[in-house]
Amino acid sequence: MRPSGFRLHGRALFAIAALSGGAPAAAHSFGVVYNLPVPLWLYLYGAAAALISSFVVVAYFVSVPAAATATASRELSGQPWVRALRRAKPALRVAGVALLMLCIVSGLFGTRSAYGNFNMSFFWIVFLLGFAYLTALLGDFYAALNPWCAIADGIARCWPGYTRGRYAWPAQLAYWPALALYAALIWLELFGHIKPDSLAIMLLAYTVLNLVAVPLFGRESWFRYGEFFGVFFSLIARCAPLDYRPASGQRRGELHLRKPFSGLLDLRIEHLSLLLFVLFMLSSTAFDGLHETVAWTQLFWIDLYHRLTPWLGANPFQAYPLLRRWYLVWQTLALLLSPFLYLAVYWLFVATARALTRSTHSVRELALRFTGTLLPIALVYHVTHYYTLLLVQGPRVLSLASDPLGRNWNLFGTAGWFRAPYIPDIGRVWHVQVALIVAGHILSVYLAHVEALRTFADARRATLSQLPMLVLMVMFTVAGLWILSQPIQPGG
Repeated sequence: MRPSGFRLHGRALFAIAALSGGAPAAAHSFGVVYNLPVPLWLYLYGAAAALISSFVVVAYFVSVPAAATATASRELSGQPWVRALRRAKPALRVAGVALLMLCIVSGLFGTRSAYGNFNMSFFWIVFLLGFAYLTALLGDFYAALNPWCAIADGIARCWPGYTRGRYAWPAQLAYWPALALYAALIWLELFGHIKPDSLAIMLLAYTVLNLVAVPLFGRESWFRYGEFFGVFFSLIARCAPLDYRPASGQRRGELHLRKPFSGLLDLRIEHLSLLLFVLFMLSSTAFDGLHETVAWTQLFWIDLYHRLTPWLGANPFQAYPLLRRWYLVWQTLALLLSPFLYLAVYWLFVATARALTRSTHSVRELALRFTGTLLPIALVYHVTHYYTLLLVQGPRVLSLASDPLGRNWNLFGTAGWFRAPYIPDIGRVWHVQVALIVAGHILSVYLAHVEALRTFADARRATLSQLPMLVLMVMFTVAGLWILSQPIQPGG
């Protein structure tokens, strides 16, 4: 039992940390307390029951022949609207480069206000959120419009051989550079206190990195393995009903229509680094929600502080400056280790499935094979945590487009649009979040069963292999809903 004196000091330190917190919360955009209409345990039991019921239905009705035809598609390349899009592609690529340059210029020379500068809203809200969700609906159009790829192609017109590359991409590198860059972006988003000018410098540095990497490793290799936005959007695009296949060699780009999410069944993860990239899409979103909660903050500022008092002393005001630096290290380690924690849990359940089925496939092979079935969960986690930001801040881009530097301009007559903030009903937000999380996990259950039927070609063994995965899905669902239900510390 903790001494009453420590409880007082620990809570005093927690209050100091909360009052001196950094930027406003990103994932949870409401500063009010919302009481659930029914106890949380009822939501958890209901979600678990929905998953188990869906598993029974899928196991009973989905057969081996149905699994074999799950990825059928129809080519749309000859459609008039597709031909029109192909003709518009050069103009769209120029627009993409122009928007990148505008983000850099507005950050360097515009207002320092995060809410008044175009680049903050466009990059964090429209590009990272809006374009990601659009990709889940329309496919990997980023592969055709990638502004850094467009700049490299433009340089190649004046510098023949620029995109060929001097060195072959090292096989051992695989997707590690993309994962490292992705982790760096999330760290900067959460702990970097990014402002318009620092965002502009970040985008400028990333542009230079791309333009240096292309002549070293070649256009094809770099934009496949190293350019992490391309990796991120290509994974999300597997959920879309439209399958854009970029031009390669003499073959023109093609567009195919397929069943939504069926592209995940064609996804073949060839390296552990790409599996970790997918798991980081999951874990970083979960961490973003968790690290702002009172429960997580108390774990460090009260529980850990209790163990450190022999070295730090009992005066919270003296201990706070040092603990604040340690807190950043603690947060950083938690973020960077999160995909490896998810990997350990995922690996354990895959190993259990292999043991139950006595499969000849290795655990590594099975883990890579079923990675795609985790992407619907990653997508719905992303949506549930961030879609309110898109609703609240996204429309402001239209007004900021008329005044990108914050100089009281009105270039397109939209400067007065969407000035009043839109605050969605928090009860409705919670129920949308619950519905999305449950739906995403049910979809993952279905895809995992289809993949199991294709892997084992035996309905009984396929169903048996999915029992551990069902437990894993229930755990993910419970954890996701619990995080969303937690109160957020003041100053997030």
